[in-house]
Amino acid sequence: MKRKIAAAAALAAAALTASACSSSSGNNATPQGALSTQGAGKTVTVWIMNDAQKGWPDVVNAAKAAFEKETGAKLKIEWQTWSNYTTKLDTALLSGNAPDALELGNTQTAKYINAGSFVDLTSVKSQFDNSAQWLDSLAASGQSPDGSKTYAVPYYAGARVLIYRKDLFAAAGVTTAPATLDELSTDLAKVQAKNAAVPNFSALYLPGKDWYTAASFGAGTYGVKGVIAKASGSSWSGTLTDPTFVNGVKTWYSLQKKYSVGGATVDESNQDALMAKGNIAAIIGAGWEAGSVVDPKAGNPALAGDLAEIPVPGTAAGTPTPAFLGGSDLAVPTHAADPGLGAEFLRIFTDTANQTMLAKFAIPNNKTLISAYEAASPANQATGEAAKAATWFIPNSPNWSGADETALQTAFSAVATGTDPATALGTAQTTILGDLNAQ
Repeated sequence: MKRKIAAAAALAAAALTASACSSSSGNNATPQGALSTQGAGKTVTVWIMNDAQKGWPDVVNAAKAAFEKETGAKLKIEWQTWSNYTTKLDTALLSGNAPDALELGNTQTAKYINAGSFVDLTSVKSQFDNSAQWLDSLAASGQSPDGSKTYAVPYYAGARVLIYRKDLFAAAGVTTAPATLDELSTDLAKVQAKNAAVPNFSALYLPGKDWYTAASFGAGTYGVKGVIAKASGSSWSGTLTDPTFVNGVKTWYSLQKKYSVGGATVDESNQDALMAKGNIAAIIGAGWEAGSVVDPKAGNPALAGDLAEIPVPGTAAGTPTPAFLGGSDLAVPTHAADPGLGAEFLRIFTDTANQTMLAKFAIPNNKTLISAYEAASPANQATGEAAKAATWFIPNSPNWSGADETALQTAFSAVATGTDPATALGTAQTTILGDLNAQ
């Protein structure tokens, strides 16, 4: 059970809190939560994931050059990988050897905010370019549960979209992308009928354990605030069994039952490879998954001209089904040697110039610059639209890192195999609430 993990996480959080409270800002006199340009003779260390090293090194180099010119400090980038990163970060924070600034996944942030491990940046938030237009769900991941304080800065985002085979849709007489869920269902029926003779054909492959997608349909009817659970003071109440959420899940199940073959009890990890084999007309996945489908090594490059992406249609035209917004945040450890310089690097790294450069490769951290992202490539249009629309995020709780997400996988898989949605989701809700409320 993940409740044991949750308890361990709580103990770790307590230790992190004690470490944060007992440590100072090293030998730096800059007040916590301030920006500093006084870096002469100093070296500032920043942890950044190697996604940037491989994907947008020019953005990092431009920010590094601007920072060093402005502050007189030397910037040391230490490239990180996601594997075992949480363990490494926990160790660094507990030992007092944390960097001056760092990147982390937006689903990891709440644990460290609760532990007091990050500098409160609320007072300088307005000095960060486009902070009033930060993407809603990404910004929320770096805030206190009530949204009044900012401890982490949005970096970049990713969103799920509908990826489909234009050739298979056109062969079935569908030449215009669906604008609503009703239109999508009608189009899928045509595609399914056209390919009735193809073994194990799925007009829309919806793995039962892909709870991010399934919950998005629930959010489409319930709303994006409080998906899975909502906070009331220090306690959490469940929303998985709310009738409006369940109705959205029923829509997902209807599509799954009619148009998806063989995926009720598996997750989405191999859907790209399955689509590459040719018997899947559409999937719901991150925008980059289209590249995986046509990858020369693991996919089918012959499909390169046949794929298209659109936001997952919603109940009304122009209102997509809310996407889960994943991504990365940036933060300054409370006991960094030079928190003011660390914060200043983050300000520069996320300014308009650097986020505009980043927009060639990933969804930027704010709505203002999504137009630059969309203009960079036609393939970015769908994910950009999804990010600008209503999005949802996991419960902003420090206990989420220990929550039993397998309960959600099990619940939606059960729905996909015919279990009453309210019953299956009720079981998951009991488990999740037990974790969030540390019961």
